[in-house]
Amino acid sequence: MAKAKRMYGCTECGSTFPKWAGQCGDCGAWNTLVETVIEGATPPSGRASWAGDQANIKTLAEVSVEEVPRFSTASGELDRVLGGGLVDGSVVLIGGDPGIGKSTILLQTLCAIAQRFPALYVTGEESQQQVAMRARRLDLPQDKLKVMTETCIEAIIATARLEKPKVMVIDSIQTIFTEQLQSAPGGVAQVRESAALLVRYAKQSGTAIFLVGHVTKEGALAGPRVLEHMVDTVLYFEGESDGRLRLLRAVKNRFGAINELGVFGMTDKGLKEVTNPSAIFLTRAQEAVPGSVVMATWEGTRPMLVEVQALVDTSHLANPRRVTLGLDQNRLAMLLAVLHRHGSIPTYDQDVFINVVGGVKVLETAADLALMAAVISSLRNRPLDTDLLVFGEVGLSGEIRPVPSGQERLKEAAKHGFKRAIVPKGNAPKEAPAGLQIIAVTRLEQALDALFE
Repeated sequence: MAKAKRMYGCTECGSTFPKWAGQCGDCGAWNTLVETVIEGATPPSGRASWAGDQANIKTLAEVSVEEVPRFSTASGELDRVLGGGLVDGSVVLIGGDPGIGKSTILLQTLCAIAQRFPALYVTGEESQQQVAMRARRLDLPQDKLKVMTETCIEAIIATARLEKPKVMVIDSIQTIFTEQLQSAPGGVAQVRESAALLVRYAKQSGTAIFLVGHVTKEGALAGPRVLEHMVDTVLYFEGESDGRLRLLRAVKNRFGAINELGVFGMTDKGLKEVTNPSAIFLTRAQEAVPGSVVMATWEGTRPMLVEVQALVDTSHLANPRRVTLGLDQNRLAMLLAVLHRHGSIPTYDQDVFINVVGGVKVLETAADLALMAAVISSLRNRPLDTDLLVFGEVGLSGEIRPVPSGQERLKEAAKHGFKRAIVPKGNAPKEAPAGLQIIAVTRLEQALDALFE
């Protein structure tokens, strides 16, 4: 077989060069040349020639569409985020800030799976003693999980072919290197080539693989963005490292819904799943306070009730501050303009601070009406009823638009004892849930009048 050649490719234009340079000679971009491997002219898999190769072609009607077999990870919240369980041959990438619980949840998961199937934990950052100490501290079963300390991807795959694990964890992909490249571990080329070899092994052997990925200061996964395209599922840990709640969100999933959210609580015995997250996020004050309102957000396949808080205070700056935690700051500026134009409530001389309690990130427009309600409550210093629920999208012309899955949101609110709900008219059900009064609105003016009834 011809020996693989090392080349340097530009990540901007794709041009290749035999030597590294600081600037790409074709597109002129700086620091974009990364090491890559160019295979020789020998046909793959040791075949003698290219002649006679024919792809297996079928019509769509001939392709089997049976349900993808899954198996449980012994964690209901993790199974939910994965789309119902772990799929054979799938590659899952988990990212998050340092110390947020990536290694902890994977060690817990693998110790549980090892009681039923062969499992292998590969660590490139810690020793076997450190992994064993963590397992003992968390009171995990340790008799069947196999641990390996290795950073060479060729040695890892060779060991995996002998052990034949059902599930394997690589902690972390930034420490793994391939002998085909000369660059240091953690570089763009090393991460990409190592991940490609692991993906190929997973598809050939049916082994499910978890990859731990580091994140940059901006919160994105370190290494090439192509790493997210190579794997089947990408999970991100959200929440503060010093907080007690950990949120695991699926941002890509070929076998399930995206934006699915799993809620875990960090304890001295590891991460424990939270089966009723609405009850956790609704730990409210005993008395009604200004600037607080509850909304129903839709995360993946289930509704969640979260508390939105606002603080509006007189600004002494030329440009008043607009600060959001858990919501889009640009959308806040837009909604304040709508509130001024169609609600005759100015905030141009006020600092506005918005927070979603519990560290939840609300990514949908259903929070618009709740955000406005919290701002008005704080501005007027008038508390809203504690049994009031608000959700709906607000348009630039002041109309209240319906949001998806309104019926399920209202059922969740009724289950937790809410008595009133201000919702878009398009989400008003024909028959309201027991004990819940529905106030359907079509314009912002109507919603403002209904807030303090």
